[in-house]
Amino acid sequence: MATAAAGGGANERAAAYLRWHYPVGSALLLLLSLVAFGDNLFTDIHQPSNSDPKMVVHGLFALSWMVLLVVQKNLPRIGRISLHRQLGQSAFWVGAGTVLATLYLFYAVFRGWAVMGPDVLANRVMLPSFGIALLAAWKLRNRPDWHKRLVYCGTLFLLSPILSRVYDPVVAPFMPPYAPGEDDHLFFSYLVIVWAGFFAGQMAYDWLKDRRLHPITLGAFCWTALVNAGLYLA
Repeated sequence: MATAAAGGGANERAAAYLRWHYPVGSALLLLLSLVAFGDNLFTDIHQPSNSDPKMVVHGLFALSWMVLLVVQKNLPRIGRISLHRQLGQSAFWVGAGTVLATLYLFYAVFRGWAVMGPDVLANRVMLPSFGIALLAAWKLRNRPDWHKRLVYCGTLFLLSPILSRVYDPVVAPFMPPYAPGEDDHLFFSYLVIVWAGFFAGQMAYDWLKDRRLHPITLGAFCWTALVNAGLYLA
């Protein structure tokens, strides 16, 4: 009886994880985004970037994508599949707008590859990766197991600029004193830990659901690791 009860408890915890993984993961991504750009949104709304049209358009599209991600990841949980599909059409265009607005921003502020740090160079690679994942998710919208992973893992490709903005005000004050030059290593370690944490959560979801890692999860993780390791360790 005790064994059966323990097994039942484990099954309940697994079911709860499967039910809440995407809603919680997407909410964390939105929270990180709000923290990262809280100065633009709340504490320093009169800064010059808030009156720069290209920055405003980029910010509106990116924030709208994160909000829609949270909404879309919760609708299936509460059984609103039809609304999820209807809203998905608008979400796709918001995602496309995020890609185009950010590409224009890259073009407008381009100062030469030689002066870009590894995180900035990674952004130039991961943004098109998000666009490709989004297009694939649209093509495979009738295959939920692929579609939802493409949307979620594709959004994880956008983490670097968010985590970069979170680091200085939130993480750096709690870091130990470091010598000049060591801050880059600490930032990279922080980036790896947070990024890997999100992917680990997705891998746990895959394992609990199918007892294997889904190709999208594994491919997205390997691509993220390859791009960032290649740029930071080069």
